[in-house]
Amino acid sequence: MHALLLGLSWMDPQWWLDHFGTQFFWAALAIVFIECGLLFPILPGDSLLFAVGLFIARGDMPYPLPVAIAAMVVAAFAGNVSGYEIGRALGPRLAEHDGRVIKRIYIEQTHDFFDRYGNKALVLGRFVPIVRTFITVIAGVAQMPRRRFFLWSFVGAAAWVILLTLAGYFLGGIDLVKNNIEVVALLIVGVSVLPMVIQGWRHRRATKAAL
Repeated sequence: MHALLLGLSWMDPQWWLDHFGTQFFWAALAIVFIECGLLFPILPGDSLLFAVGLFIARGDMPYPLPVAIAAMVVAAFAGNVSGYEIGRALGPRLAEHDGRVIKRIYIEQTHDFFDRYGNKALVLGRFVPIVRTFITVIAGVAQMPRRRFFLWSFVGAAAWVILLTLAGYFLGGIDLVKNNIEVVALLIVGVSVLPMVIQGWRHRRATKAAL
């Protein structure tokens, strides 16, 4: 199933590479930063990180792998800090907002995730779309101490970036992966949202059982 056929060309890393060339890396940095803190959760952060590693392995990008990983970690962490400060500044008003992008249900689901996993949520939530955007905001709303937030947020950012980028780099040599980046991107998105789907299903099941 091709991403372009689904009308999701902007979710396809190959599309970004074809349109931006070597500037793809800077676009990926911006997207990672925005998704990690500027309240815009529907972005292909997971697949872009994987693609950065894959494109470096393929020779499509001239940047050394360690430099690319370090830059992505900084972008992800900086996005987290921005989201945290937004949460601290806006507080309850943000949690009550229900717009096209910032939906109250996203805030509520992320809050439940934060309550369940505590500090680990800043690491575990990094690997879950939507949650990774709002978990930092929730931490800010909850007035989580900055020192603790910075520590666990950095650990989460580093783990997320390193694991996905290295996966792309080492799997990039496999022809099946190298020649089907669109399909791989869709699979990554699907696997990433699976925890949210399971959580929603469990919540609905528990609600029906309580009736």
